[in-house]
Amino acid sequence: ITELQKILYAQGKHSLLIILQGLDASGKDGLIANVFTGLNPLGCSVYAYKAPTSDELEHDFLWRIHKNTPGRGMIHIYNRSHYEDLLSPVVHGVLDQGEIKRRIKDINNFELLLKNHNTHVIKFYLHISPEEQKERLTERKTNPTKFWKHNDGDWATSKKWKEYMKAYGEIFKQCNSPEWNIIPADQNWYK
Repeated sequence: ITELQKILYAQGKHSLLIILQGLDASGKDGLIANVFTGLNPLGCSVYAYKAPTSDELEHDFLWRIHKNTPGRGMIHIYNRSHYEDLLSPVVHGVLDQGEIKRRIKDINNFELLLKNHNTHVIKFYLHISPEEQKERLTERKTNPTKFWKHNDGDWATSKKWKEYMKAYGEIFKQCNSPEWNIIPADQNWYK
C-alpha cells in the first residue's frame, strides 16, 4: 500500500476514497489502524461521520461528505459515510419513501460524479454478528484500554440489529455501483 500510495501521489491524476461501514463494534477503527499504518499522512486523511451537527443539517445531506472528498493524488478514508444519512433515518422511520428514493438516487449520482472525476471509490461493509457485537460492547465497559470507545447509545442501536441488516440489504441492492465488499468481521485476524 505504501508503494502504491507514492505512485498515486506522484502522478496526481487519480484519487482514492475508501468507505467503511458497519455496526458499532464491527472494527472500523481497528481496520484503519492496522491496514493503513504504512501510509504517509501527507497523502491520506480519515474522516469519521457521526450524527450531523446543526450547521450540517442546514445543508443537503451530502454537503458534509462532498467537501471531504479526496483531491487528485490523495487517499481519504471514511469511517462511516453518507450511507449513515440513509441508514439511520430508515431504521428509525424518520424518512418517507419518497425521500428515501431521492437519497438513494443522490448517492448513486454522487458516486458516479466521483468516478467521472477519477476518484476510485471502494466500499467495505464490516459484518459483525449480534453475539460478537454484544461481546465487544461489553468489553468496552470492562477493559480499561477500551473505555474510550464506550457509548451507551451503542447498546440501544444493537437492539435494532435486524432492522439495520434489512436496511443494509436494501443499500447493497440499490447503491451497488461501485460494488460493496462485504467483510466478515467477527474475527479480527480475518478482517
